Amino acid sequence: MVRKFLSLCMAGLMSISLFTAPVMAQDAPAAASTEVVADDAEGQQTLKDRFIEGDPTYMSPVLLCLILGLAFVIERIIYLNMASTNTDKLLTEVESAMKSGGINGAKEVCRNTKGPVAGIFYQGLDRANEGVEIAEKSIVAYGGVEVGRLERGLSWISLFIALAPMLGFMGTVIGMIEAFDQIAAANNISPAIVASGIKIALLTTVFGLIAAIILQIFYNYLVSRIDSITGQMEEASIGLVDLLMKENIKH
Repeated sequence: MVRKFLSLCMAGLMSISLFTAPVMAQDAPAAASTEVVADDAEGQQTLKDRFIEGDPTYMSPVLLCLILGLAFVIERIIYLNMASTNTDKLLTEVESAMKSGGINGAKEVCRNTKGPVAGIFYQGLDRANEGVEIAEKSIVAYGGVEVGRLERGLSWISLFIALAPMLGFMGTVIGMIEAFDQIAAANNISPAIVASGIKIALLTTVFGLIAAIILQIFYNYLVSRIDSITGQMEEASIGLVDLLMKENIKH
């Protein structure tokens, strides 16, 4: 039953790349495209078979790390996509609303806009009547809160990146110990006695490393997206402070 579960999980994970192969080969001739898809499917089947050959006792934790890590990755990708904002457009709208409706009009624009940048703008505008310096401090403080929200869940992904290969290594070490126990019990060092056990032990390390590599790629992507959004927040905040200073000079 456990092996059937592992087989279904691996089939689901490996099927993801089936959607990428035709897209990558769409500009190639039809024969070449078919060959690429066939080779890719063959490689996926081989990887799936190797995974099923592993001991479920050690493969299951590695697979669990990969699934949980990907769950956090998907949640972060969705959140960051929703957090992305056209800061130039928002700043222009805030400036126009400030000219026509004052601070309250600008706050209304921020209320109707999603994303951390709009939230930072609102906090700054809400304290604008207390002076530009107070508004700037409010922007900085709330900006730190928004950065913390962007980075939420990354620590769990990094945990699974470290945990997956460690679990694989542990399975390998335990498997090697069992292989030596078989040698001692048989009083024979013939490779045929321990070949199967050593193979299963090494497979846990391979798939632990594969899981870590997949999660590491997504982790670096998320970090780069967060850095990009943080840079936009800082740039937009400077623009808002400039607007508040101009508004303060007029009055």
